Amino acid sequence: MGKTIIQKIFEKHSNQEAIVGNIIDIDIDARVARDFGGANVVKNLEENNLGVDDVSKTFFTFDTNPGGCSQKYAANQHICRLFARKHDIKIYDVDQGIGTHIAIEDGLVRPGGTLISTDSHANILGAVGAFGQGMGDKDIAHAWAHGKIWFKVPPTVKIVLNGMPSESASAKDVVLAMLENLGANGLL
Repeated sequence: MGKTIIQKIFEKHSNQEAIVGNIIDIDIDARVARDFGGANVVKNLEENNLGVDDVSKTFFTFDTNPGGCSQKYAANQHICRLFARKHDIKIYDVDQGIGTHIAIEDGLVRPGGTLISTDSHANILGAVGAFGQGMGDKDIAHAWAHGKIWFKVPPTVKIVLNGMPSESASAKDVVLAMLENLGANGLL
């Protein structure tokens, strides 16, 4: 069997063979923190006296609470802004859109590329043939400091859908039927 797109991306970004189940260090093309988790990324970097590996690949996106109506989010954004100013890190501000969409539209990651984010929806980058992964603030801080992070090479499962849905069925109906059959903890 040939290699999956994830195996190909991992190999391109690690110079290692991506064998299912193996753990390999992956070079990350774009490292992103949102206003929600960004302050904790900064905290982890500063508490561990870590710098930023490559500021040209490091970004903040402020899209969680664009209005800044919450004191917590405003404080988080302030912490991120100070850190960004100190390290010359680009900020995509509250009026510039959703971070994962910015990553695609502004070319922060391209087909075959890698991106990690504090945004759990980073896997949307699969739509353009890139690897996107949401992660916790400690993992993001590690990638900001070192430019890479480890991943376990995942297996790929083939799902065959037989028959045709009714004319009134939507893509969401198909996905919900798959969840019903596979279970919420099955393949997700």
